[in-house]
Amino acid sequence: MEFDQRLRKAIERGQRRGDAQALADAARTVNEEELKRLHSQYRLELSEHIENCIRSLPQYFPGFQVETVVGERGWGAACRRDDLRLYGRGQREKYYSRLEITVRPFSPLRILELSAKGTVHNKELLIRQYYEPVSDADPAKFLELIDAWVLEFAELYSARC
Repeated sequence: MEFDQRLRKAIERGQRRGDAQALADAARTVNEEELKRLHSQYRLELSEHIENCIRSLPQYFPGFQVETVVGERGWGAACRRDDLRLYGRGQREKYYSRLEITVRPFSPLRILELSAKGTVHNKELLIRQYYEPVSDADPAKFLELIDAWVLEFAELYSARC
């Protein structure tokens, strides 16, 4: 085989390899877009459930103020309450309680991440995170965790009231 023939074959192999790489890149882009769409779908479902669960807390613990969380930290809801206890001779103590549960934004890690922080009377007692790859995520598991974390916060708060 002459050098020219080997050169043409090498060029053809390189072109086929380049075409295969371009197809793989296009498939990865489509897959990335599909993962983002799926993450958004889950985020909407979970953030709505978070808000519904947290909105029920003030019914049992009057004084909590509910707020929607939207931004760089994620999407979800929070509730907070400030308490003041007065003692004799002008002494007083301030207590702060807050629960926040959010779904984190889509990241290059391609995970669906749920995060919770709970503070009861100035002490951070509840810190939880759970994540799964978006492609394997089970929304039912996330919904159960949201319920469990809100119930855990309610139990912690009622124990300190």
